[in-house]
This record gives sequence, structure tokens and C-alpha cells, in this order.
Amino acid sequence: GRFFPRRQASSCVRRVVPLLSERMNGNVADLQEKVRQFCEAREWSRFHSIKNLAIGAVTEASELLEPFRFLDDAGSLEFVNSETGRVAVEDELADVFFFLLRISQMHGIDLSGALERKLVKNALKYPSPASIPST
Repeated sequence: GRFFPRRQASSCVRRVVPLLSERMNGNVADLQEKVRQFCEAREWSRFHSIKNLAIGAVTEASELLEPFRFLDDAGSLEFVNSETGRVAVEDELADVFFFLLRISQMHGIDLSGALERKLVKNALKYPSPASIPST
């Protein structure tokens, strides 16, 4: 094939990706705990079924998209680089992240580990140009 064997690409990715995961894991657990405390202080757990949280994540992702809807690439960059735009994007990213943290916290999902596994899968599916032999 034109790509390196999966085994070779996989071993390279598996050496690099855990370094990312080790650094992220403590931070993600701390953030999950903050989200848990925030929600419990407001007695929101009764509203946080997996379905409702997934809907919330998608709704917030849609809100992230909204300001860019009728802008071209240059206008989108101008918006995100403006003070108002930057704050709006940060707020919506935080809202999406909140729901992802809450889902993972409530259902015992290791978000760092899930990201690590997905990066490995994606590295195998989409190898970097450097891993493709010249013809």
C-alpha cells in the first residue's frame, strides 16, 4: 500500500499521544469536579439525563456557529479577532465544554483517555504526509 503499515503508524502515535493525556488528565478531572459542584449546588442533576446533556452540547455548538453564519472566511476571522467576537466565541466554547465535562463526569468517562484513543484512531485513518513514503 501507499501508507506505512498500521502497526508502524500506530506505534509512533502511541508513543506521543500518552504524553498529552498525562498532562490533561488531572486538569480534566479538576474541571469535572468544578462542574459537578456547580450543578449540585443548583440541584440540576435531576435535569441532566444523558439525552438532555447531549441536546445541550449540540445546542451550544449551534450557538457557537451562529455569528459566522453569513460571514465569509475573512469576516469570520475579523469577528473572532475582535474583542466582542472573541468573548462570544469563548463563551460558547465554554458552554460546549461544560456539557462535555458534565456528561463525562456523570457517566464515568475518562475524557482524556477517550481523546487519546480517538487521536490514535484518527492518526491511523488520516496518516500525516511525513508517514507516506515517496513514490
